[in-house]
Amino acid sequence: MNVLIKSATILDVKSDFHNKTQDILVENGRITEIANSIKNTKNYPEISLKNLHVSQGWFDSSVSFGEPGYEDRETIANGLLVAAHSGFTNVALNPNTSPVIDSHSEVAFVQNKSENAATQLHAIGALTQGAKGTHLAELYDMHTAGSVAFGDYKKPISNPNVLKIALQYAANFGGLVQSFPLDEDIARAGVINENITSTRLGLKGNPNLAEELQVARDISILEYTCGTLHIPTISTAKSVALIRNAKSKGLDISCSVAIHNLIFTDTCLESYNTNCKVNPPLRTQNDIDALIEGLKDGTIDMITSDHDPVAIEHKKVEFDFAAFGTIGLESAFGALNSIFTTKQAIQFLTKGKKRFNIPENSIAVGNECSMTLFDPKSTYVFESKHIHSKSKNSMFLGRQLKGNVYGIIANNICTIDL
Repeated sequence: MNVLIKSATILDVKSDFHNKTQDILVENGRITEIANSIKNTKNYPEISLKNLHVSQGWFDSSVSFGEPGYEDRETIANGLLVAAHSGFTNVALNPNTSPVIDSHSEVAFVQNKSENAATQLHAIGALTQGAKGTHLAELYDMHTAGSVAFGDYKKPISNPNVLKIALQYAANFGGLVQSFPLDEDIARAGVINENITSTRLGLKGNPNLAEELQVARDISILEYTCGTLHIPTISTAKSVALIRNAKSKGLDISCSVAIHNLIFTDTCLESYNTNCKVNPPLRTQNDIDALIEGLKDGTIDMITSDHDPVAIEHKKVEFDFAAFGTIGLESAFGALNSIFTTKQAIQFLTKGKKRFNIPENSIAVGNECSMTLFDPKSTYVFESKHIHSKSKNSMFLGRQLKGNVYGIIANNICTIDL
């Protein structure tokens, strides 16, 4: 794939051309020249777009597609197209499939299905067999197949000894263990944040305590084992404080937050919109403020869309019975760019690669081209026409977003029409 990118503002703190507007020549999938002006002597296709900005390709540490088993929600092929058009060159796929991704063969299957796509898929293997929380899955075998982490999606490890053994075992080969922050005995049948809103709406509440007890427990186990732990999608102010303290002790811990937990509070559930039913639940403005502060000071390592397609028949039911989850890939950049500066948004969308051992290809001559192209200034109201996922369960519908993604150049593929 050969292309000449014209007059692109480069946002990449690891590049010598950071904050500069340059032409970029890509030949056979590699950057061969960056300069103020490059003549198109070989008559390559050119990309010249309004207010064009480029950055390192973005990474999402938590996406769900459904295949195998739930292709009605989303397929791997279409999911990767959605990710590419949303600006993501790399995504980590959750194991909430049927069968669950808990062996070498299942990791190989999903990764083989993603070959020849612009966006690279990285499998997260289930931590326990069948994601049932009882016996460890084939962690090392999945690691050799290419799994970048191990965790049971949205399912806590209730037995602390299972987490202890997982951390000790995975440390032998540098495996990253994930533990979902939820104490089910405390949360019980809670469907939204336990707060005045849950009382007013007559819905069962899931208190902050259910998350914070699990985070505190996991940190204690991590300190005992000296392992490597990632806590996905925290949502409360105290969780931020607990992880900040753990990092101050030198523990090898990281965490993420879902974009929607940075924007929406539980008051958006006044209309019983099931697209806003997520796990962890939407919390309060105080929690949002603490999460944003945690991002700014480095306590929270990355932001995820937590993209989770849900078929319409599991959303258009009574709130108590609706499935948890919202899609988020298509709205990710526009939402982040609305509450942070563009430079901050790009930092949060690229920062997680190192933790998941994904190459960081800076925008430099000689490097493989893995970049996202976008306009950070355009504004629009997010509507159903902007959704390309098979499932349409987005809580961002009707919200004004800032920033338009043109596409990506990665894996020797350009997703922008030339």
